[in-house]
Amino acid sequence: MINTLSISEFLQRGKTIPVADARTPLEFEQGHISGAFNIPIFSNEERVQVGTTYKQIGREQAILLGLDLAGCKWSGFIKQALEIAPDKKIGLHCWRGGMRSGAMAWALNLYGFEVYLLEGGYKKYRRWVLDKFTEQFPIFILGGMTGSGKTQVLEELRKQGEQSIDLEGLAQHQGSSYGSMDKLTQPTQEQFENDLATQLDEIDKEKPVWLEDESITIGKRFIPNPLWHQMRQATVFNMVVPLEERINFLVQEYGILNKQFLIDSTERIAKRLGPEQCRDAVLAIKEERIKDFIRIVLFYYDKTYRLGQGKRIPDTIHEVICGNTASAINAKNILNLIKEIHSFSN
Repeated sequence: MINTLSISEFLQRGKTIPVADARTPLEFEQGHISGAFNIPIFSNEERVQVGTTYKQIGREQAILLGLDLAGCKWSGFIKQALEIAPDKKIGLHCWRGGMRSGAMAWALNLYGFEVYLLEGGYKKYRRWVLDKFTEQFPIFILGGMTGSGKTQVLEELRKQGEQSIDLEGLAQHQGSSYGSMDKLTQPTQEQFENDLATQLDEIDKEKPVWLEDESITIGKRFIPNPLWHQMRQATVFNMVVPLEERINFLVQEYGILNKQFLIDSTERIAKRLGPEQCRDAVLAIKEERIKDFIRIVLFYYDKTYRLGQGKRIPDTIHEVICGNTASAINAKNILNLIKEIHSFSN
């Protein structure tokens, strides 16, 4: 049986059954529905051949070429589908819900699969993603200077029943020049948006959702403008952690990283640090004086953070005094402050 579903119906169904993407590996790598599997009818090169034939000769000749190219692959497609959907229920789409997903659906249906086709294909899904960022969300921002342990506090808030989205986790970057941690690889902008929209779709809008205070860029990824503007207008709970505590926290994170990575990352921000500060920071790295290195670069990052906070509406910022970077205690203090604010306002 083949069922054609709207985007909302398809995504709901996709929570309980696997989703297969019939586009090429290159298209899939550029961006795909979160959690989807790739069963490409054509290779990257074959798709170019079919497209060229369509433009230069015509639709019918392109269809014949497509059938020739895919002809010996159908049993392989079915075997792949069985691996990801052994109960023979599967969601399916291509770029616009056209010939690729239609042909795949025909073959799977013939084998006995229950197939759910996305009307409008991945193109419709991308429209859904971009529309998601225009919705209004009850956002709380977790602020604090570099080294305050914001990511760890976000996790603690989640453990205590709060809603949160780890933007840096989705972007695979910690935001600074050192944010790749010498190991993280960022997704494409398109995939970052897809994964973010998926998490936003799961938010209960009757309760706050916590996001970390970020600049509009996280590494080379951009927070979508509509969401970014909401974040800038949202209430901020700003953790105030002593400098030495933040330095000690960062020593644990960055002290284990490759020296050359730290040097290269420092030199990328040389103009913003200043020539003398950059020189001293690089020397400290070489001499394994990690605390001194961190103290130097924190001066720049703290200044940048203060400038960003200065552009917010003062009444939206609430300071949370934190004696150290103990995430469980700091999360509890933040939630207690919220209770006090609500109690006072009532």
